[in-house]
Amino acid sequence: MHQHTHLHRHTNTYTQTFTHKHAHTHTFTHKHLHTHTHTHTKYIGAKMSEDKAAESVEPAPAVPVSAPAPAEMNSIPNGKGHETGEETTAAAKTPPGDTTEQEIVPNSAQNVRSEDPEANLAESQEFLSNMEDKKTTRFTDFEGKTSFGMSVFNLGNAIMGSGILGLSYAMANTGVVLFLVLLTLVAVLSSYSIHLLLKSSGIVGIRAYEQLGQRAFGTPGKMAAGIAITLQNIGAMSSYLYIVKYEFPLVIQAFLGVDKPSGEWYLNGNYLVIMVSISVILPLALMKQLGYLGYTSGFSLTCMVFFLISVIYKKFHTHCPFLDFTFNSTASVTSVTNDTVYNPACIPKMVNLNSQTAYTIPILAFAFVCHPEVLPIYTELKNPTKQRMQHVSNISIVVMYTMYFLAALFGYLTFYGEVESELLHTYSRLDPYDTLILCVRLAVLTAVTLTVPIVLFPVRRAIQQLFFPNKTFYWPRHIAIAVTLLTLINMLVIFAPNILGIFGIIGATSAPCLIFIFPAVFYIRIVPKEEEPMRSTPKILAACFAGIGFLFMIMSLSFILIDWTSGSSKASSGH
Repeated sequence: MHQHTHLHRHTNTYTQTFTHKHAHTHTFTHKHLHTHTHTHTKYIGAKMSEDKAAESVEPAPAVPVSAPAPAEMNSIPNGKGHETGEETTAAAKTPPGDTTEQEIVPNSAQNVRSEDPEANLAESQEFLSNMEDKKTTRFTDFEGKTSFGMSVFNLGNAIMGSGILGLSYAMANTGVVLFLVLLTLVAVLSSYSIHLLLKSSGIVGIRAYEQLGQRAFGTPGKMAAGIAITLQNIGAMSSYLYIVKYEFPLVIQAFLGVDKPSGEWYLNGNYLVIMVSISVILPLALMKQLGYLGYTSGFSLTCMVFFLISVIYKKFHTHCPFLDFTFNSTASVTSVTNDTVYNPACIPKMVNLNSQTAYTIPILAFAFVCHPEVLPIYTELKNPTKQRMQHVSNISIVVMYTMYFLAALFGYLTFYGEVESELLHTYSRLDPYDTLILCVRLAVLTAVTLTVPIVLFPVRRAIQQLFFPNKTFYWPRHIAIAVTLLTLINMLVIFAPNILGIFGIIGATSAPCLIFIFPAVFYIRIVPKEEEPMRSTPKILAACFAGIGFLFMIMSLSFILIDWTSGSSKASSGH
């Protein structure tokens, strides 16, 4: 009884102040309150703690706050973001019944939280963690249990893709200095855009890329983010499986010492891709959480370190103007070593611009795309704070940056202008039966195969966000999406064009969206104007960042189109 009187007294004061602010939504408020009487104890507790917070922030709570502020915060729980000006009309347009239903779904404490903007801003950290706990069942189904190290491995593995194999070729077409400048630029920009993503998700309390899109632009934003993630990651998975299709048969052939394959099934790339997909990728892709993949990611990165060491070792054991294996004889090798010093083909170019330079920019952009994986990894991180997740991503980016540069540099210094778009093929031209290179190829195959499940997670999550946004975790659906995706990607790979074409086109379209444009635009829309006006430095920087993305996309696409139409492209001619 005591609690009930408390509630009624509370309800009256609450309704008065609220009516003071929004007379037109009085009925909705009333209905809203009645729905929650059954959870009165929880409600009183939440409301009282909030009142205390409000008093500490604002000495005179009776003074009416300007309408836009509460309205803006009001939109947080149901994830519908609007511009401040539109807010009142939006409230009027939405039928009260609909709103109540939407707001009741998550939980009562969350709805109460939206009424007091000052308390919200003051206790944003607490608000976030509470909100995340309540919403977890909607798109993640577990709390974060993944350690810092495992998260670094997972994100590192997501960054490290088959892009590393094309970097020496990129360096040959830009020159050492220009390559280093571009790589540094892309790494710094990637880190900044992760900062924008984390800040946006921190303000809204949502840790899903698609939901940030929804919060910033409603359904179109959600669709755009979901589609970009799906395209980008399907492109990445295709290129990884393409390497398996292309490389695996050659490795098996060399290990078995078969000179001329006569159509054996185990030397057919298409069969091997399907077998690898079913036996390795599918079981890992069916894991419930990304965190479990930390171990395979660690192993995958170890394989890449082995690749890097071998590339460095090979540089000092390969003579410069190298001859193809077919023409190679002891006599020619000895005569070649004397000319090394004078040969102009053996001098590294510091800056080099040619028609193939167009490809290097998308390949470099593709090199640091891990943005779709950032928020899922953040969701699973133990003690998740914005700063902790930023550390995870910075460490991953720095480690990958170092590996990328060393691999590209030593690969380039081994072959100079002769380097191919797929570095490992250039080694086979030297000696197809070199045991070290065979092991390296096997290691790269392993690494690339183990990256596929990491990249598949965000696509599955995007599909669930787009088509089943309010459903909880359901095994049959989880499995069906993974199987469908893998089938689709296998089809693409078996009937796909050259790997560079895949890299170039996808790198030029979805990568700039995910790295530059979306994080910046979402940030500008999501961060409240009260906190950062449109003319504030962070928002101006974010706008410039989105501009860079657009420029980057237009430039890459036009380069690629010019290249294709002129017919000089390696991607269209195949090699």
